[in-house]
Amino acid sequence: MTRLFFSAVSALFVFLGAASALAQDKPLPTTIPQTKFASGQNVVPYFEGWIRNPDGTFDLVFGYFNRNWQEELVIPVGPDNRMEPGAIDRGQPTFFHPRRQGWVYRVRVPADFGKQVLTWTIAVNGRTEKAYGELLPVQEITERIIMTRGNLNPGDGDPNKPPVINVAPVGAVAAGQSATLTAAVVDDGLPKPRAAPQRTAVTDATRIQAQANSSAGTTRRGLTVSWIQLRGPAKAVFDKREAIAVADGKAAVTVQFVQPGRYVLRAIANDGALSTRTDVVINVTGSPSSER
Repeated sequence: MTRLFFSAVSALFVFLGAASALAQDKPLPTTIPQTKFASGQNVVPYFEGWIRNPDGTFDLVFGYFNRNWQEELVIPVGPDNRMEPGAIDRGQPTFFHPRRQGWVYRVRVPADFGKQVLTWTIAVNGRTEKAYGELLPVQEITERIIMTRGNLNPGDGDPNKPPVINVAPVGAVAAGQSATLTAAVVDDGLPKPRAAPQRTAVTDATRIQAQANSSAGTTRRGLTVSWIQLRGPAKAVFDKREAIAVADGKAAVTVQFVQPGRYVLRAIANDGALSTRTDVVINVTGSPSSER
C-alpha cells in the first residue's frame, strides 16, 4: 500500500512539473483580443427612445448595429426588413453601414398610440433580430440628445445653437455618372474651433502602441458636413469619406451611382457639439453600370 501511495505521489509531481514547463514555454494570455468579423454577421435594429411633439404626436426613434466591420449590406423592404403592425415600409434604412449607427430614422405615431408596440425586424446572414418601439416613460428623449449624439448636454440654456443645413435638390442622374451635392450651412460660430487630438497609430489591438506625433502642427476642427446613405439598391460612392470642412458657408461632395433606382442620402452638419441633418432623394435612371 505504501509503495502504491508513493508511486501515485511521484506521478503527480511529474505531471505538475510537465504542466509547469509547458506553461513557461506557452504562457497563458492575460487578455483575450476581441474577435472582429469583416463580413457574414447580422444586423441588430435598436429602439433609441421616443420624442414628444408639440402637437401631441410622438416620434419613435430607431438606429441599428451592423456587426460587420467592413461589409455594407443592402436589405430591401420586405420580409427581411419590415415594420409591423401596419405598413411594412415606414422609411427605415435599406442600406446598412458597418458598426453602430444611432438615431437613424423616426416613425411618427398618433397621440392615442398608447401602449401599442411598433416592431422593426431585420433578417440577414441567417439571423433575425427585432427592435420594439413603445412609449415607456424611461425611454423618453429630446431633440437635444440626438443633436449631441447622447453626449453631455448642457441644457436649453446653452448659448450654442445647432447649425442649419440645406442641400439643393438634384435632378435625375444616369447610372454610372456622378452628381455634385453642395450643402449650405449657417452656424453661430459656437463652440469655438479647437485643435484636433493627435491620434495613435494602431495596427494590432493586442499591443500597446507608441503615439505618432506630427511635426506639421495640429489642425483646427470646426463646422463640418458628413454624408451617409440611408436607402438605395446599391452603394452610393462618395469621393470624400471623412467629414468635410465648411468653407464660406458651403461643403461639396461628389457621389456616383452604379445601379439605377431611388437613393436617399443624408447630410449631417456638425459644429463640434451639436449636429443637424437633412435628407436628399436622388432618382438614378438607365441600365446598371459595370463600374465599381
